[in-house]
Amino acid sequence: MSDRMQVFRKKELEQIHDASMEILRSVGVQFTSSRALEFFRRHGFRVQESCVFFTEEKIEEALRTIPSRFTVCARNPAHNVSIGEDDFVFLPTGGAPNVSTLMGERRPATLKDYRTCCKLVQTSDQLDMNGALMVQPNDVPAETAHLDLLLANTLFCDKAYVGLAVSREAARDCLDMAAIVWGGPENLKKQGVMTTIVSVSSPLKYANDEAEGIIVMAEAGQPLVITDLVMAGTSGPVSLPSLLALANAEILAGIVLSQLAGPGTPVVYGSVSAPADMRTVTSAVGAPEAVVLASAVTQLAQYYRLPCRTGGMLTNAHCPDAQAAAEGTLMMSTAVRNGANFIFQACGQLGSYISMSFEKWLIDEEVCRTLRRIMTGMQINEDSIDLATIKYVGINGNYLLHPTTFEHCRDLYRPDIFTRDDFSKWRSRGAKSADQVAAERLAVRLAAYRQPEVDAGLEQALQEFVRRRKDTIGHD
Repeated sequence: MSDRMQVFRKKELEQIHDASMEILRSVGVQFTSSRALEFFRRHGFRVQESCVFFTEEKIEEALRTIPSRFTVCARNPAHNVSIGEDDFVFLPTGGAPNVSTLMGERRPATLKDYRTCCKLVQTSDQLDMNGALMVQPNDVPAETAHLDLLLANTLFCDKAYVGLAVSREAARDCLDMAAIVWGGPENLKKQGVMTTIVSVSSPLKYANDEAEGIIVMAEAGQPLVITDLVMAGTSGPVSLPSLLALANAEILAGIVLSQLAGPGTPVVYGSVSAPADMRTVTSAVGAPEAVVLASAVTQLAQYYRLPCRTGGMLTNAHCPDAQAAAEGTLMMSTAVRNGANFIFQACGQLGSYISMSFEKWLIDEEVCRTLRRIMTGMQINEDSIDLATIKYVGINGNYLLHPTTFEHCRDLYRPDIFTRDDFSKWRSRGAKSADQVAAERLAVRLAAYRQPEVDAGLEQALQEFVRRRKDTIGHD
């Protein structure tokens, strides 16, 4: 089988690896966390002030302890997911401080919007996991917002979810709330119940909260997604091979820390690196170079036998238009086809992470659904070829009324948002665009939402924990 997209030769992957090793040996990576530095010193790493230097031997030692595939348990066991090797998951958007409306306006996101995201995840037939910080609510205090978001994740959705490690305190709260759900902290050690994304401060720096997030989650045995967003031309070199060497070095440094803090902790190798637009200095997540980098990152993760995280329906567009569809689908199809395992931002992202759209969320689900169908292999055997039917219909015949057509026609993919109506029927139904159809479907879907069952005692315990922590934080 041939693929016109670049597939690196082993020698090319080794060249990137070797360049990364040289960066880690001679330049090092800065860690501002005193706990992280102590872990490195204790395990024989060379540490100068806040800079840590790595040997290839230490990198390989850490990589040997990481599983190539792992399971994340959900509150509802029917929603448990596997990540790695041939298994992949779709997750929703994350990080947007704004919500874009169907009319092209933009407003600050609220806690109600976050809860709406949880409801959409719960009712989605495409999203395998709930997210974290799907929107950044502007109507709750920033220092306690993580408590409201974690509570919403648990009460409004029973799928596996992404943890929050925006600070050491948030990571601890995340684990404490999970311990309430799972019957104590000792049970967390036995299974992964969340997957937490920790991002690098490129170039080559882990800020205190980032390193502490890795340590806290690894000590509890909870899976991590160690990722970066190197912007070619600002936080990284313009040369894509150089960028890959830099990104690889800083991701590997964080992976090593995770294994020092918790040997065997599952880790996903992640990157959503993209070029910086030199006119606006924003991340050009919809650029073709971003797609090329996603393919390269997936291959590097496979080189290290690690699960991989990339972006999904990423776009710089500010509304769910043709640009959003084109940029997002190019990235998403590359991620799925090339073997990414943890595909974040699969639904709803707009404007290079600055905004999200509920209508685009539903349109993106249609793309996810289509890609899953594309990736479903044909079963080639005597029954599926069905020579008997071909011989029976013969030359110039018609298969429309043949029994096999009635038997199997529903196996063919039928879109929910996209239209296949002819022009006259489309006009008679209001000549609606895909985003207008999505808006109608959104209202219907939210009206049909039913909150998953939560034990009354569990809900009360979580509510009391949140109230107590808010009171404590308010007096710090």
